Parts: sequence; C-alpha cells; structure tokens
Amino acid sequence: MNTIAAARVEQLKERAKALKLYGLINQWEELTESDYEWVNKLIQWEETQRHYRSLERRLSSAKLGRFKMLADFDWNWLKTCDRGAVEDLMTLAFLKDASNAIFVGPNGVGKTTVAKNIAHTAVLKGKKVLFTTAAKMLNELAACDGDMALQRQLRYYSTPDVLCIDEVGYLSYSNRHADLLFEIINRRYEQKSTLITTNRPFSEWGEVFPGAACVVSLIDRLIHHAEIISFEGESYRLKEAKERAEKKQKKRTEKNQARHATSRNSGTPVAIIRSPTQRMGDALNALRPQRLRTKAASSLLPHCLDGYSECNSCSSRVLLAHVESANCPVAYQGLKITTSLSSVSMIFSE
Repeated sequence: MNTIAAARVEQLKERAKALKLYGLINQWEELTESDYEWVNKLIQWEETQRHYRSLERRLSSAKLGRFKMLADFDWNWLKTCDRGAVEDLMTLAFLKDASNAIFVGPNGVGKTTVAKNIAHTAVLKGKKVLFTTAAKMLNELAACDGDMALQRQLRYYSTPDVLCIDEVGYLSYSNRHADLLFEIINRRYEQKSTLITTNRPFSEWGEVFPGAACVVSLIDRLIHHAEIISFEGESYRLKEAKERAEKKQKKRTEKNQARHATSRNSGTPVAIIRSPTQRMGDALNALRPQRLRTKAASSLLPHCLDGYSECNSCSSRVLLAHVESANCPVAYQGLKITTSLSSVSMIFSE
C-alpha cells in the first residue's frame, strides 16, 4: 500500500470515529484493500443520513414557521434600510465574535422576515437556533413555579447559538418580566448571538418595561456588540392585502362580463344583484295599496324592478323603480312610473 492509499485509509478511519462506529473501528485491522470500497460507501450513507436527520431536527427545534425567502423580498418598497448590512448578517460573520443584531422599525416593514432568513441560514450552516416572541418567552419564564423549572427554562433560552426575540415593544411587561429578559441577555452577553426585532427606539423601552431598574443595563449589554439596522416604510402587509383585493375584484369583474356576454349570445336572461336602492323600491312597492295595482301594471312590474333604464328627467342610468326625494318619471315599454318616498303611482302612457 503506497503513501497516498495509506493516507486515504487513515482518513476513512477518522470518519468512522467521527460517526462513532466503534464496532467497525474495533475490527479495522481485519479489513483488506478490497473492503475499503464498501466501507467508504457505508460511511458516506451514514454521513448523509445523519446530516439529514440533524438538519431536520434543528429546523424543527428552531420554530421558524412559514416565512418569505429573502430572494423574493421587495427592497424597493422600503424607504430606508441598509441592505448591505443585512447581506453581511446573512454571511453569519457576526456569530464568530458573538455580536448581536437589532432591527428597529414600524409594523409590516419586513423585520421578522429578514430575521427568519438569517436564522434559517444559521440552521443550514449547522447552528442551533431558536426563534420566539418576547411575549411567549417572558410569559413562559414568569410561569415557572420553582427554581429548578426556572433554571431549566433559562438554560433553554441561553444555550442556542442564535436566539431570535421577535416583537419586543408590542406589549408592556412587569418588573419581573424585565428582570427575566435581563437574565437571558446577561447570560448570552459576549457568549452567544442574539437577534431582536422591535417597533420602538431604545429611548421608549422605559414604557415597555415601566419602572424596571434594569432597563438601562439591558440596553447597554444589547448594543455593546450589535449591528443596529433601521427599517422605514409603509406596511408591506397592507400593500399585499390591497393587491389581493384588487386581484379578486378584477377576477369577479371578468367573470361577470363573461357571464353577461354568454347570456347575450344565448338569449338567456341574467340574474341581476339587487342594490340597496332596488330593495328600497321593492319595499315601497310592497307597501303600496292594493287598489293601485292594476292588472296590466302587475304584469309589467317584475320587468320594471329587475332592469335599468335612462331617467327622462336627469338622463342618468337609474333603476326602473326609481326612488328619489323628488318625483322622477321614467318611461319604459309604454309604462310611465312616478315614484317618491311617500307614494308610488303607475300611469299608462298612450
């Protein structure tokens, strides 16, 4: 066996040790040169499967949920955002010196989306990540009914390589919650990286934790080794909601136009959705004295109430059962209708 082959065999053995295949390592001296090929395949299969299971486990424990990938993020929508700083954070270089990242901005500008993308990249790089909201974390810590349970929860939030705390500033918390947050930040200070999103500047954190004595020390530890990025702009959620509403309205309009076109071609009458004015006309007509309903008028009444015509008085497109503050005569198929809020009379024209 030459030097290169011996080095490959030794490297193969080290990979087996890394996988803790102790049975294979104990019998290593019994392997022949022909055995090394299938041993290499075995180790490759085991490495691939373990990597997949590890990634799946880290993704599950990170609790990232659904989020939009940064490749689909509309940077032009934001008025102010240091895109270069965000891209630097995506390289995870800040993890080497346990620096923090803090995103400050109003609701709906993409702070959580960017934070989840950074956390997802860290998971793919083999880091242990935990994403949580400030309310969930602090309420869980405050609910611990014993010192052992509290210490266990503190370790749970202190040990991840990247801890993402979302929505700091949306709610107000007691002094107890402030002390617990300070304990988490203090344990992670210069040891692990923390990523925080907030809708309030640090000058207003006294309102988030009113009366808490540790707020100044908390902020001091957070920003000592931190990249602070400001997000400014209109709510992206509101923008997407308006776009969805416009698309739905466009589809409904196209559908109605297609249905009317099909009806005109086939000669089939189309059902018309009755407007509030039409329903008012129906109500007035129902209340009209029976003596005003002539046989001929009753036979034409459904056609009058279901269609549109042009008002002879104002030349606007109106309902045939036109109800206005002043009388408005409408001529339709030889029938002249005079309507008002107080009475409805029908007169046949010559």
